[in-house]
Amino acid sequence: MAAPGVEARALFAEGVRAVLGGWAALQLAVAQGFGGPQGPEKAAWLSSALLDFFTQNADLEQEEVEDFLAEVMDNEFDTVVEDGSLQQVSRELVTLFARARGGDVGGVGAALGALARRGPALAAALATARPGGDPQSPPGTPPTAPQSPPEREEEESGEE
Repeated sequence: MAAPGVEARALFAEGVRAVLGGWAALQLAVAQGFGGPQGPEKAAWLSSALLDFFTQNADLEQEEVEDFLAEVMDNEFDTVVEDGSLQQVSRELVTLFARARGGDVGGVGAALGALARRGPALAAALATARPGGDPQSPPGTPPTAPQSPPEREEEESGEE
């Protein structure tokens, strides 16, 4: 990174964690165990690998970042991402890097705020993706037996 150095790197590192933390494809892959038992460690590694990737290649294009992320998702999480999120995540990372490198603390802060607002929606989506639909249940927990809705019971005991 250029001018601001350590501060810019720390700012960008926070941005990378926020972007990856809000990336549903990655979070779902980790939650569902697609990366094996080391999934959370692989996600943490991806964060530091992206930081190094940007630091060592200051003029990265969005497509290069997309390719890098696609390769990591395929190799480490056995996941092919086809929902358009690779482009979105790559664009966010390239933008955050440019802002951090330029010392635009306000711009990075605004972007981090927007990413934080996505968190509750992602948590809710992940909760429904987990077996049992309970956000507190660990991945791999067997789902609970479905209950019959009250309307159904009334219909069965009533007319035929």
